Amino acid sequence: MGGRFLQFIWPFLAGSLLFFNAFSYSKKAPYLTFIKEAKSAPEVSLYDYIVIGGGTCGCPLAATLSQGATVLVLERGGSPYTQPDKVNLKNFLNSLTDTTPSPFAQQFISTDGVLNARARALGGGSVINAGFYSRAEPGFVREAGWDEGLVEESYEWVEKVVAFEPTVRQWQSALRDGLKEVGVLPYNGFSYDHLIGTKVGGSIFDDNGNRHTAADLLTYADPNSISVYLLATVQKILFRDSSVEVPGTKSGRQEAYGVTFKDENGVTHQAYLKGKGEIILSAGAIGSPQILMLSGIGPAQHLQAHGIKVVLDQAMVGQGMADNPMNALVVPSPLPVELSLVQMVGITKFGSYIEGGSGLGLGIPWVHALQRILETLSNKTGQPSMFSPQANETIWTKTFGSLGSVNLKGGIIVEKVMGPLSKGHLELHTTDPNDNPLVTFNYFKEPEDLRICVEGMKTIIDVINSKAFSKFRYKNVPVRALIDLVLSLPVNLRPKHPSAAFSLEQYCIDTVLTIYHYHGGCHVDKVVDRDYKVMDVDSLRVIDTSTFFSSPGTNPQATVMMLGRYSTLLTYIFIDL
Repeated sequence: MGGRFLQFIWPFLAGSLLFFNAFSYSKKAPYLTFIKEAKSAPEVSLYDYIVIGGGTCGCPLAATLSQGATVLVLERGGSPYTQPDKVNLKNFLNSLTDTTPSPFAQQFISTDGVLNARARALGGGSVINAGFYSRAEPGFVREAGWDEGLVEESYEWVEKVVAFEPTVRQWQSALRDGLKEVGVLPYNGFSYDHLIGTKVGGSIFDDNGNRHTAADLLTYADPNSISVYLLATVQKILFRDSSVEVPGTKSGRQEAYGVTFKDENGVTHQAYLKGKGEIILSAGAIGSPQILMLSGIGPAQHLQAHGIKVVLDQAMVGQGMADNPMNALVVPSPLPVELSLVQMVGITKFGSYIEGGSGLGLGIPWVHALQRILETLSNKTGQPSMFSPQANETIWTKTFGSLGSVNLKGGIIVEKVMGPLSKGHLELHTTDPNDNPLVTFNYFKEPEDLRICVEGMKTIIDVINSKAFSKFRYKNVPVRALIDLVLSLPVNLRPKHPSAAFSLEQYCIDTVLTIYHYHGGCHVDKVVDRDYKVMDVDSLRVIDTSTFFSSPGTNPQATVMMLGRYSTLLTYIFIDL
């Protein structure tokens, strides 16, 4: 495999920078001179590699490539360094519901009626997520056919910069002890590894609540070999006939040779490859299949219906989309709770992951913001609203009195279904790359996913009723009231059924949420090969979560950052300049 020798020589190439960067990133990252707005980009430019998407995978990928080649990174969003308070732990919910002119999250509603969000920022999903850092399960690594030693090295490279051991306080400790009490065992203490039982995982938040994103991994980059342009929206990838000779015929293969992108003022720029360079699509599970289709690679009939010239009829682009369903219970507390996002996880034997956060302000202001977004997006997509025009505040005040008037003091415990087995698809809505495509996840289409959800919800209920968790819940508020509370909220656009108050199966279906771990659309062996090369196309790869058949570990960001580093070391020969 091309470039395999790099796994042996890379430690020597990068060793001189490793420790310096690991200790200096917090001061250096905001001042990286190679990060600029796209309006300053030249009209035409040449690079060895063009990386589309400066996200969770694209940043470590580009940083590594820059050590031996010239690299251009095109990121459609802005920089988290310009608004550090916006991405601080205390503003987690605000960043997800932000509707200002320059949000870091672009919300969309799947055709299933579930609100989701795509990152629009340098650093990708690591800018807007709950910060939990945990590696993939060993079986995921083996099934992917990855080199386990190089995977370990790549994880460690990431962790030197962005991962921390969190300080566990009272609410998270109660969740931990509750999980242990109800049998989610053994207790594994603090670990980055995926281990059955209960553990404390890593976090990309430091003890001051400051978020450390994948963008920080750009401190590993050679500043003389990399250009990162923000607010750069790729319009399409450019192709030409490579006319590669094969025995007895001409292949007629297509070759990627450049991209067109627009800056924040709508001005078009072109970037082209030098020599044997490559374009690497790392725009995420929504963006990568969307850009392939806009560029002419996808199901021919669908592309032609949108007036797109077909470069390659590839029926599997956009297929196999999946999103891990999440269901939750909000738990008001009679005691003050710390502000925390995910620090603890219960990894069950039956395939559900139990996590939680506290002090998030899950009150009426948040409900109104959520409802406003759902109403706005449903109007754009033509989906009907499934809740009344006004948020139902009655149940808040009726059940919890003054607790519901401003912010809900307490926490939220969620369960995520492993896998999942249920799959859907993505298709274009318009030919504007700024618009969201139409995505269907088919939540709980497979009965096994629903079974796991029910078991996960039973575990949450047991934790809430546990002795260890008792001081953080009102004794006079039964679990049934907590179920009614969630059923009253505008959590999604799905129909609500009276039976959901009594049936956990129906509750899972009616109140399903996203945990933002969607994946698929450019699967390995279907759209790309084992080296992530797009099949039947030269000089083009896709490296991100769109290639995954399932979501790795309890939370994928650790593995996505690792993949950016790993795939670059294993599959590339740096261009001899």
